[in-house]
Parts: sequence; structure tokens; C-alpha cells
Amino acid sequence: MLIDKHNREVNYLRLAVTDKCNLRCTYCMPENIKFVNNKELLSYEEMIRIVQILVNNGINKVRITGGEPFLRKNIMYLFESLAKIDGLDKIAITSNATHTLQYLPRLLELGIRAFNISIDSLDKDRFYAITRRDYYEDVLACIEEMMKHDLELSLNCVVMKDKNTEDIIPFVELTRHKKISVRFIEEMPFNGNGTGHSGIDWNYLKILDHIQSRYPDIHKLKDAKNSTSLNYQVSGFEGSFGVIPAFTRSFCGTCNRIRITALGKFKTCLYDDGVFNIKDFMRQGATDEQILEIVNQALAHKSKDGFEAENRRKFMVSESMSTIGG
Repeated sequence: MLIDKHNREVNYLRLAVTDKCNLRCTYCMPENIKFVNNKELLSYEEMIRIVQILVNNGINKVRITGGEPFLRKNIMYLFESLAKIDGLDKIAITSNATHTLQYLPRLLELGIRAFNISIDSLDKDRFYAITRRDYYEDVLACIEEMMKHDLELSLNCVVMKDKNTEDIIPFVELTRHKKISVRFIEEMPFNGNGTGHSGIDWNYLKILDHIQSRYPDIHKLKDAKNSTSLNYQVSGFEGSFGVIPAFTRSFCGTCNRIRITALGKFKTCLYDDGVFNIKDFMRQGATDEQILEIVNQALAHKSKDGFEAENRRKFMVSESMSTIGG
């Protein structure tokens, strides 16, 4: 079992497999972002080894993120390998759904049924304005197919002032007859250039008030343990919606997560700037025991919350969300 400085059990790993993405969402990365050389990324074998070590010591959920995971070549090799690890109870995926559909049948065969799809508008023009790419039809086609299966499906929408607040109500309306979850996320400063963040004008309370003004009859759902979202349902609707205080960071007290970026940077918090590079440590010949020891050392210094982690950074937040893994 992995325990952090604040006596919180850590059982959830977010593992980024690439920094590359085929979209250029304004809140995530600049148009001219430079991606790293593939040789600098963790290899699949290194990822599998890390996951095995962590699963042996209490990690039972792994979420594969990017960038966009399905842009990495031979990605199914990783999923097939992870599915064989005893003790790994849940494999989840975060994707932009532009290339996911072709892999869906095999993912379902492997028992992978938890998907978070990033989509910030249901309007084609606003989708293009935010992503700066024309993949709207591909994304909708993938979501439509996913909704035909009994999946743990969430649509994640980053709410941005003057960009997509008109989409909040249509997203909630999507849950009327669809058993899915829509989650509205506060915008964060990880846009790759350190500028252009709209601040906290649309925080989770304002988002919730806006929804309640249209749907007065909403009720609070019981949040799962360690949930990052506050979850609700409109009475009579099939699905649910949630608000994630990603910038307000009111959920940090129950944090059970660690992150490893595609470059191998080990992070105990989304807002820290990385504790050590596990890839370099492995390539220097570290044993499994030594890897576990340094992971435990990092957890022994884990910040209490995202504000403490941000205050302890050596440099101001300027990286792209695609380099962190979300």
C-alpha cells in the first residue's frame, strides 16, 4: 500500500503515453508547440514495468492519457499488456475521440469500459474555434457509438468565458435520455504559454448556479470516494452531470492520485513541477526495490493540496496540459 505524507492511500495512477495531440485547444496548447522526440518518451516496456511495480504496492486503477493516446503507434500493445496485470482492477482512458472509434471493439474485448472524452462544445463552429481543427464529425461519431454500449462514459467540457458557456445547458440536456455523465471543468492555466487564462470567472459555483437557473429540480448525488467532481442529476433524467473545481481545488483533501508524464516525470500533484524523472532512474539501472523506495520518498513529501504544490514550484505555471497528462 502506498501512503502519502498526509496519511492518504494512493491507489490511482494517471499515465501519459504521449505529448502529441492532433487538436490545438486554446486552453491546452499553443498552435506552434514543439513535441519531443519519441526516444525521449517512456517506452511501452518501461510503462508496463512501472505499472507492475505500482500495482504490486497498492495501485489498482490506471488512467491512460496524453496528449492524445491513440496517436502513439502500436498503442494497443500497451492496453493488451496492462489488461494482463493481476491486481489492476480498472483501466480507464482519456481521449479526444478523434481516432478512438477504430480501437473501440478491441478495447471492449479487453474489458476496458471507462472512457473520458474531452469535448468542449456541441456546436460545430465553436468546436472548431476552440480546437482549431475540423474533427467535429469524427468526435460525435465516436461518442454516438460509445453510447450504444454499457460504458462508464463521461464527456469533459472545460468551461471558458466568452467561448463556450452557451454549451452548458445543451450538455446537460444531453443527459435527459442518455445514461452518461457530463462534467464541467474549471479552466486551468496549463495552456503552454503562461498567458491567456480567463481566470476563475466561471468557477464551479457559477456553473452550478447557471444550470440550476434552467433546471431548478436537481439533486445531489453521492460522490464516489476520492471523486474530483461534485455530481448532480436533473430529476427524471437518465444521466448525470458534475462540476470539477480544477482551479478552485476544493477536492484536494482526498487526493489518491499520482501522475507520470510521457517523458517520465513523476508528479504527486497536477500543479507541482515534477518530483523526479522515473525514466532516467530506470535507465540508470534502478531495481524495482529502488524505484519503489524513491516513489515512497516522493509521497512522503506530497503537498497537502494544489495550492501548496503550486507555491512550492521552482517556476511559474507555463507548461501545456498535453505535457502533463491532464
